[in-house]
Amino acid sequence: MKKLNYQELEDIIYGCTILSTGGGGDLKEGITAVKDALSKGKTFNLLGFNEIKDEEYYINPYFCGSISPESEEEIIMNPELIYAINGLEEYMKVSFDGVVSIEYGGGNTGQCMATAAMLDKYIVDADAAGRAVPELQFSTYYITDNPIYPFSVATKHEDIAIFTKVASDERAESLARMMAVATDNLVGMADHPIKGADLKRAVIPNALSYAQEIGQARREAVANGEDPIKAILEKGKGKLLAKGVVNSKNTYWEIKNGFTTGQIGISGIEEYKNRDYRIWYRNENMIFWENEEVKLTCPDLICIVNLEDGYPITNPNCTEGKQVAVLAFEAHSLWKTRKGLEILNPKFFGFKDIDIIDISSL
Repeated sequence: MKKLNYQELEDIIYGCTILSTGGGGDLKEGITAVKDALSKGKTFNLLGFNEIKDEEYYINPYFCGSISPESEEEIIMNPELIYAINGLEEYMKVSFDGVVSIEYGGGNTGQCMATAAMLDKYIVDADAAGRAVPELQFSTYYITDNPIYPFSVATKHEDIAIFTKVASDERAESLARMMAVATDNLVGMADHPIKGADLKRAVIPNALSYAQEIGQARREAVANGEDPIKAILEKGKGKLLAKGVVNSKNTYWEIKNGFTTGQIGISGIEEYKNRDYRIWYRNENMIFWENEEVKLTCPDLICIVNLEDGYPITNPNCTEGKQVAVLAFEAHSLWKTRKGLEILNPKFFGFKDIDIIDISSL
């Protein structure tokens, strides 16, 4: 077990936001939640993967909903995750030993860690996606046949619903999404309660440590006057897809049915001059085009950062005039299995004529 200091926490949140493919909640919310917990004297204890206890229960707290442009007045410590965990513990008559990040993201990972600290629970060094994802069934739990139920959904009003069983993860997604639509497009979730012995086979190990390395590499490069994009790519073994300026021609977004759906248009600069790029997202970036040719698709990671300092840009905060770099990283091997590729692919999002294009083709 390792007690995390503030700098380590910040590096984790930055790394998770860089790798979040444009979603996963707002970085500032995650930072604020962590600072709030620290100000209350709480500690952040990272549980190594080999320290998971086989007979203890673990839980995944996160937010379900859409992401909107940043608003300073909305940056607060949200209590929904605490409500959701407390409600599920009461129903199951257990005390969860620790929490697991359900997906990478500045908001979701930061709030997950802060919730663990506030409830005096461990933070497991793992993640159930290795990126951010728009729907509940997109998780390594689904790929490894671990049920989502029982799970709880909580609102900011402290409404708590416990779902003892659902027909499928897709059905869970629909039910939770409707509660989000009814509550400012945001609810807190606590799902996939799982014993440690099963958890070890169901999630991506050492995922937070990996994110921390990427966040640290970016921070140190900026401090030393070095290229943060190069540092991020080297540490994460990624590839540079493009450099450019966000244009108005292909950039738009809307909130529909509890999702933020949109597109980002980018005009290439420097060695990418005279090339046009666009990215389609549903909460997270899913498809990348160069001059109207599809170059990369989910499940691999398509990430956007500020060109100058590598600061991660979430959707739909990628606005006209920003100079950006588009980065690609390979998805975890669980996403490359038959079941993983069956659920997270362009056809699921309605692009019937687009097949999966892997990062290995770049």
